[in-house]
Amino acid sequence: MNNFEFKNPTKILFGANEIAKISKEIPKEAKVLMLYGGGSIKTNGVYEQVMTALSGFEFIEFGGIPANPEYSVLMKALEIIKKEKITFLLAVGGGSVIDGTKFLSSAALYEGENPWNILKDGKPTLVGMPFGTVLTLPATGSEMNSGAVITNKETQEKLAMGGSGLFPVFSVLDPNVVASIPKNQLANGLVDAFTHVLEQYLTYPIDAKIQDRFAEGILLSLIETAPDLLKNPADYDTAANFMWSCTMALNGLIQKGVPADWATHVIGHELTALYGIDHARTLAIIGPNLYRHQFETKKAKLAQYAERVWNITEGSVEEKANQAIDKTVAFFHSVGIKTKLSEYTEDYKNTATFVSDRLTERKWLGLGENQSIKPKDAFEIVELSY
Repeated sequence: MNNFEFKNPTKILFGANEIAKISKEIPKEAKVLMLYGGGSIKTNGVYEQVMTALSGFEFIEFGGIPANPEYSVLMKALEIIKKEKITFLLAVGGGSVIDGTKFLSSAALYEGENPWNILKDGKPTLVGMPFGTVLTLPATGSEMNSGAVITNKETQEKLAMGGSGLFPVFSVLDPNVVASIPKNQLANGLVDAFTHVLEQYLTYPIDAKIQDRFAEGILLSLIETAPDLLKNPADYDTAANFMWSCTMALNGLIQKGVPADWATHVIGHELTALYGIDHARTLAIIGPNLYRHQFETKKAKLAQYAERVWNITEGSVEEKANQAIDKTVAFFHSVGIKTKLSEYTEDYKNTATFVSDRLTERKWLGLGENQSIKPKDAFEIVELSY
């Protein structure tokens, strides 16, 4: 197991009725910009609870942050931050709203002319405007990490950013919000969290027993929780297990001391940028075919995954590894997620070239845990995904 540090300053407020406590977490003198998405918080009771908690503060609302947070929309929020001299941000929503808020946290203090360069340059944000979150859609783990991904429709780009200055000060996780989430979004959350774990787990063995068991435990919890969640998302215990699994999948803990992949995410982002496909669904399209393409380097961990998660104990390493990939696809299908690009768009035939060219333009030297996935390999992986 490799040397590592684990620093996570986010305070988690987990459980029913925790939203009320944000009044004690935001500085009393703060001027707050509350950010949210399409307005579902106004029908599920979250908006009302947040309004009550903010009643003693000076605050402004900004709604309309879309899924795959759009740069042009966020720039409008940035204008308000600067004009109104905002000092604290509050994200009320899922990963898209929280990611957008992280960008604004960085952009609010950015001294350059073009904030898009925060993403283009890839430099970490070490100091950002403080912000908190009220999570309404478990999936991305953004409520307890410092990463974000932002979309620019104009340039057809979807780029990642991060840095130690972008951890939320606090995050409220109330499982009761899960009851009002549409089934397709719950499915997205399950697949998103599941793939987050696989990105940190399906690499190569380094005898990191605790980290492997943590990862396998999250995977098993998601598999066990999935049918109950889709059947009755209003069940508090089911919702709580789902919500905490999503947070633990990407709060940094299971990645410490072990290699990580993330090539599925990088390639998947290009599908979202090109077609607007939901992030989780791009992961389901690319992930299994990436494992097939990189089979020789991943087969040992795939076989371990087969044994410990899917209880596949018979056969050779290769046989178990192949069955593990098939089981993963079957799990995605079981929650209603399609796994072929052609099932999402008829205009898919040039996608492999588009992705390969984008990676070449960005001078990616190599993706994956071994930095061995070159643009030509990405081309082949995408072609397998048609």
